[in-house]
Amino acid sequence: MTERIEIQRLIAAPAADIFAVLCDPHGHVAIDSTGMLQDADGGPVRAAGDSFVVHMDREALNDYPQLGKYDVTVDIKEFEENRLIAWTILGQLRPQIGHVYGYRLQPTDDPAVTDVTTFYDWSDIDPKWREAGIFPVISEGALRATLGILDRTARRGYPRG
Repeated sequence: MTERIEIQRLIAAPAADIFAVLCDPHGHVAIDSTGMLQDADGGPVRAAGDSFVVHMDREALNDYPQLGKYDVTVDIKEFEENRLIAWTILGQLRPQIGHVYGYRLQPTDDPAVTDVTTFYDWSDIDPKWREAGIFPVISEGALRATLGILDRTARRGYPRG
């Protein structure tokens, strides 16, 4: 059984434009297909170790509606400008879960087109959460939809002002 989902898509936008969305806390909210990400606080991330807060609403998934609204901290674990961004989620749950989300951007022969892979990895989650049998929380379809929203968002120019 795999403990990682990867979805790939060509996006007709330069890597820098796509990466700008992924570094902006509000960009994460803008491209979320699950409806869980409601708002964010913090500035754009620039390096591993940076973080920002996301205001969540688990009722959007209707799997644990009793969780309601809560905040998490997005903790950037890997950062390579215009190439890679990966993070884990820090919250009130103990022990911390340990799942990782991210995006890998690869150039193509056309600088106006970027090969984007999103990934969701729960292979190193804490044993308590593995035993709970709740992973993956986000489906392959949701990741694919988020890539579609990222495509639209980057091509339209982000942020629009």
